[in-house]
Formats: sequence, structure tokens, C-alpha cells
Amino acid sequence: MKRVICSPGSYLQGQGELSRLAEYYQTLGRQGAYLIVSRSAYAVWKDRIDGGFRSAGIPYEVHLFGGECCQSEIDKHLRQIGNRDVVLGVGGGKVLDTAKAAAHFARKPVIIAPTIASTDAPCSRVAVLYTEQGAFSHYLSLSSNPNMVVVDTLAVAQAPVRFLMAGVGDALATCYEAEAAARSGAVTMAGGCSTRAALALAQLCRDTLLRYGRQAKADAERGTVTDAVENVVESNTYLSGVGFESGGLAAAHAIHNGLTVLGETHKLLHGEKVAFGTLVQLVLERRDAEDILKIITFCRDCGLPTTLEELGLAHAGDERLMQAASASCAPEETMGNMPFPVTPEDVLSAMKRADQIAQLAGMLKRG
Repeated sequence: MKRVICSPGSYLQGQGELSRLAEYYQTLGRQGAYLIVSRSAYAVWKDRIDGGFRSAGIPYEVHLFGGECCQSEIDKHLRQIGNRDVVLGVGGGKVLDTAKAAAHFARKPVIIAPTIASTDAPCSRVAVLYTEQGAFSHYLSLSSNPNMVVVDTLAVAQAPVRFLMAGVGDALATCYEAEAAARSGAVTMAGGCSTRAALALAQLCRDTLLRYGRQAKADAERGTVTDAVENVVESNTYLSGVGFESGGLAAAHAIHNGLTVLGETHKLLHGEKVAFGTLVQLVLERRDAEDILKIITFCRDCGLPTTLEELGLAHAGDERLMQAASASCAPEETMGNMPFPVTPEDVLSAMKRADQIAQLAGMLKRG
């Protein structure tokens, strides 16, 4: 089996980068930009987003994101793009995936500009599609990675800290899933087996998060951009983005997808559910209790959920939890990338065990 690694055409990260979108657009297009922007990002950063296009006299259109990365939202933008020759996505993960998908179907270049670092979606050639009601639908494989990813760390640092920490939860899974996929020889979303480079990036991602995650949280709570914030943003966005796509997904994301069938979890961010999925994967792998407790403590320090209660599932019961466990083991799910067979019963047991360990850790800390 061939080995494959892929990444965006270029990755740019720094303070004030939103003001330079028009400049970057001109490296790819001439007929005008089509922007898909989240309502919250446009409310805060409108002047920066619009200013560059206006001062350069570049035609552009801003279309506010409808709220869900689903087929109907993508189709809406496809009807509106017209002769605009570059698609730009500005906002959070679902906005960016919508922009990537619309550009893919329209066969146009795409620039991705995350204003939060809550997922590893920006760099990948994958879009995660949901139903209009917010339940996971399927992964959409795209023809290429984004032409350019532009991250304004000032915007990221001034966004609610919960988003940055959700990105930590998503990125934390990258190493453990990539290691599992490497052991099983799984075909990754890049279309081949993992490379040593992808696995190294995934491991660097985890190590960076564990070293700088807590400090980045404290710095971002003050709205300041520090080395810790820059390092975590790079980990959440680039290291995790290349690491998951070319390294492979496994149980953690499959469990996230399973959890989306339970309406109680819809109020949680993607990375918050993935963080719990990571704990469940560690239990499935029968990792040492000390290793699991280390990750539980880190997640708690970062404000990430570690118990069923924190997921809103304290009273869900085994029957409903089994619905999520069964969905996580569906044939099309990445649970199949684990290096050993996993059944829904295994997942249910591991979910409850992870919850018990986290509860015990919480009681010990309070004691």
C-alpha cells in the first residue's frame, strides 16, 4: 500500500491576518471573491474583512453562513457563486467545511480563514456534513486541500476561550488515533497508509498541547497573544489537521459521531465530544490508569468534559447510550481503523468506565 501525506498549499499564521485577505485573494483570482462568513465573525471583524477588498477595489460578495454544514447550505452557495473565481471561508469549522465543499463542487480555489481554533478542519481535504438537524451525516472527500489557510491569532485569542479549548480537545485525539491507525495499517483520508512524517506531526501535536495548553488557556482568557497561544493555535489547526488526515482517525472521532445521535450533546462543541471520545479510546486500548488519569486531569484543566454528566448524559441510561455506541461502530465509521475488533458493547462498557475513572479523579481532587 502506498504512503500518502497531504497538506494545504500554504499556511500563514499571525496577528492581523484578516486584514490581508484581499492581498491573498489576488494570488489566486481576478474576477471577484465569494465570501462565506459566520454571523459572529462578521459582527466583530467586518471592517478588517471588508477593508482590504474595498481599498484595493476588488469585487467581493459576503454571504452569511446559515448555521449548519449540510447539503442544502452547500447547494445554496453553489447557486449564488456565479463568476466569482475564489471562495473564502471565514469563521468556525462548519463555515470552513461549507466553503471547502462549495469550492470543490464549483471547481474553484478556496482560501480558509478560521477566526477560532476549535477544530482541525481548516487544513484538510475533508468536509464533515451533518443533517439539517445537526446529526452527523458523512465525511465528504474533496479533490484537494485548501489552496491557502490564513489564521489571525488576534481573532483567535479574542474569541471565547471555550473555542480554543475545544480545539485542544479535538487535536488531543490526533496522536492516539494516528498511532492506532498506524498499528492497524488503515487507509487514511489522504488515500494511503500513514507516513512517518504524519505520525511525527501527530505526536508533536500532543506534546505541544500538554506542554502549552494550560498556559494558552490563561493567556487567551486575558485576550493576549503569546508564544503559548501561537503554539496551541498551530497545533489545533495545522499539526492536527495534517496529522488526522494523513495519520488516520480511529475510535475517538467515531465515538464523537455516535454521540451526535443523542440530542443532549448538540449543545457541545465538536472538540468537547472528541475529548471524551479520546478517553474512551484510551480505555478501549487498556492503557495504564496513570496515563488515562494524566489525560483526564489535562482535559479538566482545559475545561473539557470528562464525564457523562458533563456531556448532558447523566440520566441517559444504557439503552440510549447503546444507540450512540452502535452508531460509533457503523460499517462506514473510523472505529474500523482500530488495531483490534470493537463492538458496540465494548464501546458502551468503555464509555461507562471512562466516566467512572473521571468521576473518581474529580472526587480525589476535591478531597
